[in-house]
Amino acid sequence: MLMKNTEKKCVILGHGWLGQDLKQQLIGKKYEIDATVRDREKAEQLGLQYFSLSNEVLNHNIECKDAYWVCCIPPGFRREESNYLTVLAAALKLAQSQAMKGFLLCSSTGVYPSQAGLFHEQSSLNDLNLKQQGLLEAEQLVLSSGLGKVVRLAGLMGPKRHPGRFVAGKQLASSANESVNMVHQRDASNAIVHILENWSGAEPIYNLVMADHSCKADFYQQACKQLGTASPTFETDHQVERIIDGSAIEQLGFRYQFSRLADALEYCQ
Repeated sequence: MLMKNTEKKCVILGHGWLGQDLKQQLIGKKYEIDATVRDREKAEQLGLQYFSLSNEVLNHNIECKDAYWVCCIPPGFRREESNYLTVLAAALKLAQSQAMKGFLLCSSTGVYPSQAGLFHEQSSLNDLNLKQQGLLEAEQLVLSSGLGKVVRLAGLMGPKRHPGRFVAGKQLASSANESVNMVHQRDASNAIVHILENWSGAEPIYNLVMADHSCKADFYQQACKQLGTASPTFETDHQVERIIDGSAIEQLGFRYQFSRLADALEYCQ
């Protein structure tokens, strides 16, 4: 009698800050991992795979049949001449050729309109700027593959990514009373693992955002105080309650480790 193959495999496109942590969480769940960087020599040095698109030619050494794929490549729509959508299309085509089980895109809550409001996964996406349109197009590309899902990540914080380090002493264009939408790296990674482990029952799109939506002035003052740096200033103090609801994934059985921004800050050194 043949034994059923229960081997779990995952391809992580983008072995960066989030991809590295995700890799460790998946290894803990006994997954076989192919994680990629763009540079072939760097991949060989680090014992990773390489994946890059140059002049519309795909260069890679990924051979991972029947795997889940997670795209952690930053969208980069702020740069002119971004080829992110072309890279994503090539990744989907490659994943399909290797009989992928599913493709999960790490998108951003930046896809939601910039004005105040309460936004959830079914919210209408209207009056979008170019960056938001690019994010939405990427999501639709993945979802239209038939085996794709999307996580919309709020602002990421975690080890080596302390919020106070990026804003110390700066004047920010946002309002002091604008709501914060953040998620800790560990919750982002654990949520992705949870979706992979519960793929068939998971919804097509999930927001990953902690429930604490304190105002930016209070949050960044606390973050900078923790580091002993100067707090930022803000251009306005208008009340801006732009809140992204990240609770839907809890219906899948996921529980956030960090529900309070103050607790998450303690794990950002």
